[in-house]
Amino acid sequence: MIDSLFDHLIFLSIYVHLGLRCLAEGASPSIALLVLAAGLSHAAQAASADYFRNAYLFFVKGRARADWDSSATLRHEFRSLRWRTDPWQKFLLALYINFTWQQEVLSPQLRRLRDVAEHEFPAEVPLDLRQHYRQNARPMLRWWGLLMTNTRMFFLFLFLIMDRPSWFFWLEVSVLNVLLLFLIIRQENMSQSLVEDITRPAAAVVT
Repeated sequence: MIDSLFDHLIFLSIYVHLGLRCLAEGASPSIALLVLAAGLSHAAQAASADYFRNAYLFFVKGRARADWDSSATLRHEFRSLRWRTDPWQKFLLALYINFTWQQEVLSPQLRRLRDVAEHEFPAEVPLDLRQHYRQNARPMLRWWGLLMTNTRMFFLFLFLIMDRPSWFFWLEVSVLNVLLLFLIIRQENMSQSLVEDITRPAAAVVT
């Protein structure tokens, strides 16, 4: 939770400074809209990449290796805290709940897959599901990695060396958003298929 928060704060500072630099170099005030769009795009991309990584750890490496919380569980924990006695912890948890909720909104089928898996397999994810998930998700790992910090830092330094800081914002709102949409569609289709595989035997028994 703390790592994700600090990453967002660091990039918020970077975006603000890049925007101010563009203004100082004579850019139109409308650059602020581009900075805002890039910032929102970054938030969605980073949240989705983190969600996919935690899902992969959950299904392939085991529950103990995953930091994959649900917003419903976090809200229950949030209500148990008191502003008077735990103000800082409650504040950070509120930010984390919002972050987790965004992840779930962007990947509803993946969230459903987790809920179904936890309901059907409370002790441990079965080996066949783990293998099936790994087989389908592993090819996407490299592409999800392009939405993480290292890629952004590479292009940030490249565009700064080229003295084209605004190109970094255009990269966020164009290429990286297209990549995000492509990966979410693939991930959601895969998740829906796995949910159907898990629930089909139960449906057949009822019939």
